[in-house]
Amino acid sequence: MSDRIYINADEAKITYKGFCKVDLEMYDGRKFEDLEPRRLFPLSGLTKYITLLSPEMKEVALIRDIGQLMPESRQAVEKCLDEYYMIPKITAILDRKEKNGLLKYTVMTNYGQRSFDIRNRHSDIKNLYDGRVLFRDSNDNRYEIPDITKLDRTSFLKINIDL
Repeated sequence: MSDRIYINADEAKITYKGFCKVDLEMYDGRKFEDLEPRRLFPLSGLTKYITLLSPEMKEVALIRDIGQLMPESRQAVEKCLDEYYMIPKITAILDRKEKNGLLKYTVMTNYGQRSFDIRNRHSDIKNLYDGRVLFRDSNDNRYEIPDITKLDRTSFLKINIDL
């Protein structure tokens, strides 16, 4: 596997195999099994430049944009990425307190209610250009607000970040 395979549009069929794994079948007949999709740019490139790694963690192929794949292939890759990058999505901010320089958040996520501490609001809370907000808590866990504009007003006011 010396040459990287670039996958554009519908040149390949990708099927979900199980937790974080897919099989790849190119329309020229080449087949690859047990590949793991990973983002080359995990913060900024959610749908572009997805590498497919062999069980030996060597790159087999690169998907330029998963939005250009056939729906079944796109869903297989997205499912693996969601499993691998399982970051709770914050849907509401229930409480925010500051004590001794720590911010303590209580939030509702797609996995239920969570509480966490933020040590440094400037480095541990990132407001990204696309409307997402990323949090890194004191235990190095990650949380995400997928779109800050979709939060209710009360939650929005409790974030306390520079927009």
